Amino acid sequence: MVTSILSLIISSTSLGGDIYMRENENGTISFTDSPTTEDFTVFIGDRPPPEPNHVNTTTYPMLHSFDHIMRRASNETGLPVEFIKSVCLAESGMNSNAVSSAGAQGLMQLMPGTAAELGVDDPFNPEQSIDGGARYLAAQLERFGSHRLALAAYNAGPYNVIRHNGIPPFEETQHYVEKVMALWAHFRYLREQRGLD
Repeated sequence: MVTSILSLIISSTSLGGDIYMRENENGTISFTDSPTTEDFTVFIGDRPPPEPNHVNTTTYPMLHSFDHIMRRASNETGLPVEFIKSVCLAESGMNSNAVSSAGAQGLMQLMPGTAAELGVDDPFNPEQSIDGGARYLAAQLERFGSHRLALAAYNAGPYNVIRHNGIPPFEETQHYVEKVMALWAHFRYLREQRGLD
């Protein structure tokens, strides 16, 4: 059992994936690198944002589960719904129970201090997380006037964007911005192919 868990951890982390766990009704703990329900929480996390060509409901079972909440947040903030969805996917893989090693929580991976400032009482509640994250993103977009800079501020903090007069020279942040922008383009393309407004 221990050997199989270690093998899962080594293989999953070497491939850049997360490992999830949940406590079952009988008290046993289950581990997986591909959860199918929301009752799993991240055991080892912080994978890079997904590649657009790997975005599907097989890889991300909860991919469309929160679309109605994102549409509402889009209407309230003016942010494109696909932009919000791209950030959600990059941040948590659509896992509302996600917790990063830095302590960020929920779908939009809000840090506790940021969540408190936004009035988010429960960052694991999908509606609160998406609402708070979208409002924070909208504020950064208004502040910096660029989706790329808003993403950089979301990832590295607005202070670092101001300090570096642009996207900070942090590999993680630069990679994050490019991946979210690629996901956004991917979701827009899918919408156009379906002929949706």
